[in-house]
Amino acid sequence: MNPIYLRRRSRLLLDKTPPAPDEAGAVVTAVELAAIQAQAEELGYVLSDAVVERLGGWPLPAVTQMGRLLLKTLRQMTGAHRPHRPLYPDFPRQVQGLDDAQRYLDAIHHYLTLRRMPGDGSTRPPLLHGRSPRIIELGDAADCDAIFTQLAASATSLSDEDRDDLSWYVKQYRADIFRLIPEQIPFKENLAHLAANLLRHVPGPATDEFLRQRIDTATDVLRLAVAMAGGDASLAAPARFKSMPRSRRKLLLSLIERHPNAAEDMRRWGERWKRLGEYLHPGEFAERYPRTYAAFGLLRSGKPAPTFNSAVEGLLADGQIHNAVTRLESRPGELARRMDHLLRTAADPATVLAGFARVADQVSTPVLLQLYTHAAHRGGPTPLRTFYPKGDVAKVYAIADARAPLPEGCADALAALCKSALLTRFAALPPLGECYVDPALREHTAPLAQRSASRSLRTLGRGSSLPLPDADFVRLFLWWKNGSAGRADVDLSAAMFGPDFNFIDALTYYQLQSYGGYHSGDIVDAPDGAAEFIDLNLERLRGRGVRFVVMVLNSYTLQPYCDLAECFAGWMSRQDTNSGEPFEPRTVMDRIDLASNTQISLPLVLDLQDRCVRWMDVALRAQPRMNNVKNNLSGVSLMLRALLTRPQPDLHTLFTLHAQARGRIIEDVEAAQTVFSVSAGITPFDTDRIRADFL
Repeated sequence: MNPIYLRRRSRLLLDKTPPAPDEAGAVVTAVELAAIQAQAEELGYVLSDAVVERLGGWPLPAVTQMGRLLLKTLRQMTGAHRPHRPLYPDFPRQVQGLDDAQRYLDAIHHYLTLRRMPGDGSTRPPLLHGRSPRIIELGDAADCDAIFTQLAASATSLSDEDRDDLSWYVKQYRADIFRLIPEQIPFKENLAHLAANLLRHVPGPATDEFLRQRIDTATDVLRLAVAMAGGDASLAAPARFKSMPRSRRKLLLSLIERHPNAAEDMRRWGERWKRLGEYLHPGEFAERYPRTYAAFGLLRSGKPAPTFNSAVEGLLADGQIHNAVTRLESRPGELARRMDHLLRTAADPATVLAGFARVADQVSTPVLLQLYTHAAHRGGPTPLRTFYPKGDVAKVYAIADARAPLPEGCADALAALCKSALLTRFAALPPLGECYVDPALREHTAPLAQRSASRSLRTLGRGSSLPLPDADFVRLFLWWKNGSAGRADVDLSAAMFGPDFNFIDALTYYQLQSYGGYHSGDIVDAPDGAAEFIDLNLERLRGRGVRFVVMVLNSYTLQPYCDLAECFAGWMSRQDTNSGEPFEPRTVMDRIDLASNTQISLPLVLDLQDRCVRWMDVALRAQPRMNNVKNNLSGVSLMLRALLTRPQPDLHTLFTLHAQARGRIIEDVEAAQTVFSVSAGITPFDTDRIRADFL
């Protein structure tokens, strides 16, 4: 439990009652506690006084065991659990002293022999600096249990890491997990994953009753079946179903039978249902579940049948906007997503707004917040339209915005309807009292789409930004190890762009030195793991007109990251690049795991003008012939522009709406009863709580 608690909350769960001592009765002393504290500090963390005091009352064997678990988890979080040996072990000094000819000869030597270069024999002084340590506080069981409840109650999609943690709780707690399940599970994908875990780890009457109470539609059953098969419950991609025992098939068929409109619902995903039907064998239970059997028969017959969306599209094609809006009111979320198009094409936009006003209170909070942001920025300069398709890969598509403007006053009216619906909804929640809302929260996006988010040291929404630390250098790092497919060559690059997004230069395997930056050398095989680094002199880059530096990771050998044994990357803040080891955990600011089904990743961009780091965590389509940064520059530039110009719901807007509806906004943070801030109270890193309690 503590590894999850430590990773998600930076807290430890330590029993008040000390564990029983061993036969020797050895007691812990300040020496052992200081040793654990010192090793944690080297990793960038310190134990709070409460943690040290609690451990001080434990017997020595229990403290030793907890210390090992703590340090193991911290090493994995920062990347220090792997040795980081670059091509030139005494990087960067060893690289700074080489000319182009020697670099070329060294590269050829490595390509032919796969050996690393010997060190230059220089003495490296110890690291004389590090980031401010992150404090590990003492937690409690209720707070630890709340992780599961907040994950299940999330109003938006969960990441792979979130779903793994959700599964751990169900597997660990078994039947006791029902007391932690929230009353409402608003997001259907999350319901599917939870239900699949209950069926897997807690089969029985209680789980069957849970499913009968929570599964509302045939599509919910399909999501559940996909989750049980280990597929994508968003239904963005087909799933490979697996054989099921008879009792499981009967359960799923009974859930479908309960819904009188199941046949129409099933047509929305006809091909998926046909594949699932091959494993459910509905004909075997035709007499018991006749409606379900008939629905599968209709799907297999291939007879065309009108669907909800086809009917709406027909009305729109005929110019019957009013009738289309009336029909869409039965699906408020779909109406909300079509509002821009309906307002642009309606002869009388007022009827469209009136239709939306009637059902706005039924639209989910995330969709309302997105529509509110869209309407508030609809008239501004938005040269690009950006799309994040559903799925387990963070792909982004951007096209030129050729939409006609909305009729005069429509954008403001739409924004007012969304805001009113949100304020009314939030006012029904418990009061917050006097609230302080930090203006810096405008730089943090709301965590609306975490489905494809990568595991990282700190969880941030795409587009969020954090101030650069007061340091002269940034060191990017990459570590990977070959997978089952054999040799894997992953390349670390830094692409530099000017204020107008014009490409300037790149630091990469074919250019190890540029604009005061240095690359540690190209490694092309990693049977035992390999590391690459890039040092960036921030002041020199600013002086030469560089504004943006995009971190780019390319799988040159075209294996997707999910096929590698392990791959992670991140960045460090360094004052003196030649003090300390090339990889120093206490200088690591962020670390991200690369495990998605893609071959190009853009984790982050450094904005040198605004002196901040902007979180990207997006993927690009790979070049099949030579997957490197040079052949993907147009895509990198497009993603950079899309990230920085796309209006996105921010936490300042979300928390301000809550404060207005549930309390009163004040300017004095010390006098506030509820604080929304970057560093105190409810922060952008409290993702679990934001998704469960504020979205």
